[in-house]
Amino acid sequence: MPVNSSIKALIIQLLEEHRLMTLATSRPDGWPQATTVGYVNDGYMIYCFIARESQKYANILRDPRVSIAIGSDASNPMAIKGLSLGGRATEVTDRDEFDHVCKLRLFRYPEYAGLPRPKFGAQDRIAPAPPQASVVLLRIAPDVISVLDYSKGFGHSDLVTFSDRDLDVHLKTVRHRWQGTTDAAE
Repeated sequence: MPVNSSIKALIIQLLEEHRLMTLATSRPDGWPQATTVGYVNDGYMIYCFIARESQKYANILRDPRVSIAIGSDASNPMAIKGLSLGGRATEVTDRDEFDHVCKLRLFRYPEYAGLPRPKFGAQDRIAPAPPQASVVLLRIAPDVISVLDYSKGFGHSDLVTFSDRDLDVHLKTVRHRWQGTTDAAE
């Protein structure tokens, strides 16, 4: 069934109201590696800068499948909202796209504009236009997103997939009873 506009709006709202995500990759030994990174989004497309020499980038070169979690703490359990997604990460090599994302990032992180020019290493990632020799810009294209919205009931989630970079199919809604059973509503 097609995804309704309220789920699309919630996904965009969650992407735009947060600035940090947990990015999980698969290490060569099979163990997951999860790292908190800053990000920007352009619609449903997610971008982040990482060090070219990082284990995270080596993991992605070997296996581009990633998982992401975005959310925050809520004092009221019924106010929990967040998302987790599975997608594929690729390096942005197009200079126009790179420059566009740098502008998006300065809008999202205006404090970066006033920082002194980094001189080396990891600090390169926070430069207004990071040097591509040491920093990789990743484009993460979602394949599937699980949207949590406990205001609809404790444990409520909607699972959606992507096609041609837009939401395509609402797979299911899940309402947990938290007593060992799950109701799935189509």
